[in-house]
Amino acid sequence: MPTKPGVYTFRDASDRVIYIGKAANLRSRVRSYFGSPRSLEGKTRVLASKIAQLEYVTTHTEQDALHLEATLIKRHQPFFNVRLKDDKHYPYLKIDVNAPWPRVTITRRVAKDGSRYFGPYASAKSVRTTLDLVKKLFPWRSCDKEITGSDPRPCLDYYIRRCIAPCTSFCTPDEYQEVIDQTMLFLDGKSETVVKQLKLAMSNAAESLDFERAAQLRDQVAAVERVTETQLTADTAAAEIDVFGLAVDGDEAVVQVLFIRGQQMAGSDHFNLAGVKDESAGAVISSFLRQHYEGGLQPPKLVLIPDQVDDLELLQSWLSEKRGAKVEVRHPQRGDKRRLVQMATENASETLTMSRVRWMADRGRTSAALEELEEALSLPAPPRRIECYDISNTQGSNVVAPMVVFLDGRPASKEYRRFRIKTIDADEGPNDFAAMAEVIQRRFKRLGEHRRAERAGAFDIPDEPSTTQTQDESADEQAESEGWGAIPDLVIVDGGKGQVSAAHDVMRNLAVDDIPLAGLAKREELLYQVDSADPVRLDRRSQGLYLVQRIRDEAHRFAITYHRRLRARQTSQSTLDRIKGIGPRRKKALLRKFGSLQAIREADVTDIAATPGMTRRLAEQLKREL
Repeated sequence: MPTKPGVYTFRDASDRVIYIGKAANLRSRVRSYFGSPRSLEGKTRVLASKIAQLEYVTTHTEQDALHLEATLIKRHQPFFNVRLKDDKHYPYLKIDVNAPWPRVTITRRVAKDGSRYFGPYASAKSVRTTLDLVKKLFPWRSCDKEITGSDPRPCLDYYIRRCIAPCTSFCTPDEYQEVIDQTMLFLDGKSETVVKQLKLAMSNAAESLDFERAAQLRDQVAAVERVTETQLTADTAAAEIDVFGLAVDGDEAVVQVLFIRGQQMAGSDHFNLAGVKDESAGAVISSFLRQHYEGGLQPPKLVLIPDQVDDLELLQSWLSEKRGAKVEVRHPQRGDKRRLVQMATENASETLTMSRVRWMADRGRTSAALEELEEALSLPAPPRRIECYDISNTQGSNVVAPMVVFLDGRPASKEYRRFRIKTIDADEGPNDFAAMAEVIQRRFKRLGEHRRAERAGAFDIPDEPSTTQTQDESADEQAESEGWGAIPDLVIVDGGKGQVSAAHDVMRNLAVDDIPLAGLAKREELLYQVDSADPVRLDRRSQGLYLVQRIRDEAHRFAITYHRRLRARQTSQSTLDRIKGIGPRRKKALLRKFGSLQAIREADVTDIAATPGMTRRLAEQLKREL
């Protein structure tokens, strides 16, 4: 391959485009995909294993390659690229300043025709609202007729003070141009300049005894001030900024953009991305910006991003060329601009969360997802009740497992349960297989006993908790005994073949192995089953995969929350609580006598043994432990 800059395209065995990339040196960049797999990240390793064909196009400069890469990604939407799901063309307000009697119009294409463009606006509704507002404030013509100045009378707009009637020569070209100049200043965010000009004209009209004209200008000043005072951003300096925030979850992401024009928040919008798994935040933002501004969108003077990008100079040069003036891309660390980026990021997180909520609330989608799982996993019916189990630990300690329940594709939080794993020794390190076996055993023990008793023609009632149990143990057992009668239509364990086998062995021993069981592996998002040699691969865009991912993520969230709470409780306990033989009474007696843990460490064994409730042997053990 040549050592020139260019764009390379990878295709799989089915001739589908799976990745498009740019390079300053094609030979060096492409060769990196075919080295040792150990040197590649997980996503790149999978990509390299699927490459069947390679194509490339050389370009004169790396900047040309950047432009071509963005165009091809938008056209082909390759699976392994960060992909912009929404190909939007934002509306702008356009003023053709070269026309003899300019108007303000709406357009979605920015051309280099000498016209002034203002925007972008987040939606057609927002740009129409702004257009109506500008029309009320400044009396430019809204008609598209040819202006000759010889019309016999003006239209209604003149009488309601929405036009100064150039069609009937009621104004001069200079007076009309002044209205257009004020409109452009206002759209640029320079409302203070507009107000000064209007106040000056109002004073001149009053001095000339043209009180009707002065009253019109007074009302116009009041309207402009009223509109602008509620639209100021935190930064009072006039600016032209696009602010971006990013929220990532697995293979999905949302980018939120805030449009700052002048002293106003001109609008905001969000974009859904796919193919972001194993990509850094900087790489996601860089790829997004190239696709975002490729479609004719004019870059602003300043672009604020939530993370550093590797190709910053190249990106700035490309954006500057598209704008025709210098564009700065900045990752702010402090001040008002940093707060704007944080606001955009928070909005992106909220949008990502709400998209999940909306998806869960869509009965059509959840029904389709359940039917897809029924077909893919060969279930007897759509799985109405799905239970999912996950394991969380810190190097084998504080091992916990949640059970989350989804009914008809929606989370049923009242059915959630927590398990604290009791049979694993923390000194032996983590053992997810044993932990999964224990939680499945405790979940289905009563169901298995019920079935065995039913077959034997009798029902055994579980023993009441022993009076020697601690309060926490009794509470745990009571919590475990509630709601266990429900039989799930599908059990999902977080993990691959090993976790599925461990869970199935227990279910078989309990005679509940007729309940469908599957394991969801994180990296490949494959579903493993006991009786199937090959895992089930759901389509990446399928509703079924989206549902099981949401269930798995909810189980992981629930596990992490419980695990953190246990760690916090453990760190808040006194060292005396972890010494065998030292109960609440002895602990209270020791602290009452010595005052602090440090004083107990420094005390003599004889003094400790003389404490009420203590013995010589226990005092010696306490000294060793401390």
